[in-house]
Amino acid sequence: MSIQWFPGHMAKARREIEERLKIIDIVIELVDGRAPFASKNPMFDDIIKNKPRLIVITKKDLADQKRVDQWMKYYRSLGYLAISVNLKNFNDYKTIIQLCQEALKVKMEKERARGLKPRPVRAMVVGIPNVGKSTFINRLASRKATITGNRPGVTKAQQIIRVNNDFELFDTPGVLWPKFENETVARNIALIGSIKSTILPLDELIIYALQYLEKHYPGSLNERYQMGTIDFDGEWIEDTFTKIAASRHLKKINGETDYDRVIEIVLKDLLDAAIAKVTWEVIEDYGFHA
Repeated sequence: MSIQWFPGHMAKARREIEERLKIIDIVIELVDGRAPFASKNPMFDDIIKNKPRLIVITKKDLADQKRVDQWMKYYRSLGYLAISVNLKNFNDYKTIIQLCQEALKVKMEKERARGLKPRPVRAMVVGIPNVGKSTFINRLASRKATITGNRPGVTKAQQIIRVNNDFELFDTPGVLWPKFENETVARNIALIGSIKSTILPLDELIIYALQYLEKHYPGSLNERYQMGTIDFDGEWIEDTFTKIAASRHLKKINGETDYDRVIEIVLKDLLDAAIAKVTWEVIEDYGFHA
């Protein structure tokens, strides 16, 4: 399965991020708790380089908390500041600001010692599409400062948002990288809604997701669709899709299961965490340790 999506506005956003970094004190990089590794854009490492960085793992309420904690420990082991948040019940704004200010304490003290006037900390928020940047900023700013939406590509231009007299946020569009070398990474990005579904081979994606769920979250599919245990031998794909269709009382088309409708239902359930709170990445599978 080959997945590529790098619209023109993303290439433009990369150039603007590189230019704006000159006046930025710290970068807040958002990654999705359902795919904490795949949703971390490796291109940002080339752009941000040694600039202080806070990793915010979003959507922990939709993810596997145990795995989120493991990935958070992993990022901290690399020297990043890291925190996980629930964007729907966001009470960590003070902690976010404090972490940024603490990371920049020495720098701001040096500026004061040189006689420079006190100024707000400038933080840039970056991430791939649909990891919750706009919602995060609106919560932090305590107002609707940006447009939000549960789809990739909502934010198309950079914005400056004043949180308070001591803290400013620079919003940026969601940015992917031009080529996914790892197929698993591509799948996981697709499963968190960071790529437009219209360009995806959805049948392959859903088959992969069903296999993963049965292996790592056994019983979750049966609980949602009353379908029993999946036997991955023989015609399991047709049988599984038929059982899901029956559980949702879908009408057959010309005597056949409506596979397209089943795919739509399962994909929506996955994005809404209606089947299970899933993290699509086991840290040990990447050769890492928390």
